[in-house]
Amino acid sequence: MKRLHTKKFRFYLKHVIKSWVPRFYLEQRLFTELAHAAEYDPLELKERVDYYCKIDAPFKLPHGAKTYRDLSIRKLPSAPCFDLKQYLRYFPSQLPFDCDLGDVTHVPPQPTFVKCRPIGTHNANSVLMKLNAGRFFDFKKDRLAFHEKKTIAVYRGPCHQKHRQQFVQQCYKTPQTDIRDTRKSVQSLPTFGPFMSPEDQLCNKFIISVEGNDVSSNIKWIMASNSLAFMTKPKFEGWFMQGKLIPDHHFVLLRDDYADLPEKIDHYSRNTDEALKIIANAQRHVAQFFDDKRERLISLLVANKYFSFSSQWQK
Repeated sequence: MKRLHTKKFRFYLKHVIKSWVPRFYLEQRLFTELAHAAEYDPLELKERVDYYCKIDAPFKLPHGAKTYRDLSIRKLPSAPCFDLKQYLRYFPSQLPFDCDLGDVTHVPPQPTFVKCRPIGTHNANSVLMKLNAGRFFDFKKDRLAFHEKKTIAVYRGPCHQKHRQQFVQQCYKTPQTDIRDTRKSVQSLPTFGPFMSPEDQLCNKFIISVEGNDVSSNIKWIMASNSLAFMTKPKFEGWFMQGKLIPDHHFVLLRDDYADLPEKIDHYSRNTDEALKIIANAQRHVAQFFDDKRERLISLLVANKYFSFSSQWQK
């Protein structure tokens, strides 16, 4: 818990310091920031920007749309609010927009900045930004090679959602697994298990990722590690672009009822080469998020595209 509190303190301190930078300076810097696009592959940049912001036609926001001054950390979820503010401060404060900083499981009626959205072809109004990045992009150091890990499939998490509870209830007795619900309210039940840190989970070859209210928060650090990610086909995506993940190429696909979990554990325990190929593919997907300068650039390009199609802004 001490590490968690220190991490949160550093996150908020960083954003408070950033807020001291005058807006007029950042607005003047926007041209310079966007010019960094010349340092990267233009096709890769465009592909990511167009994936996050699928808007391809001008739009008008309804009366009463938000402006920058409406981004209050007292009224909105503070971490994603801070993250969105750091990008929108590069743009004039009077530009209207819409945002939904909660757990978004629907597509909004007008183009809206969100941290997650349903995966599909009809989600253009959900404009993804890199929000709550401190939680969702907190990669862990993995000091163990795959062959050095225990042949166990592990899951730890608070199962507030019914589908998580059903998963744990069905699978906690499965051989070669360590699957438990960490909620204190179920301490008297056999499905309960103590908190297990990501570092301890990484001592196992297989780590199961289960979506919560929307995206799974652990899939990023699992795929960055030397462990193999197990999960059902994702229904939601965020900045990590879960909709681009290929089953049995980036992760091991499980059936929605998890009935094939024992079979998958057995298969990848015996076929190490296949497991290592999937892990390598997963690590290549994660690697594109390591360049902080490019991540900031893409975030600014997404916001710029949003404001440009709203017929308010041309840069």
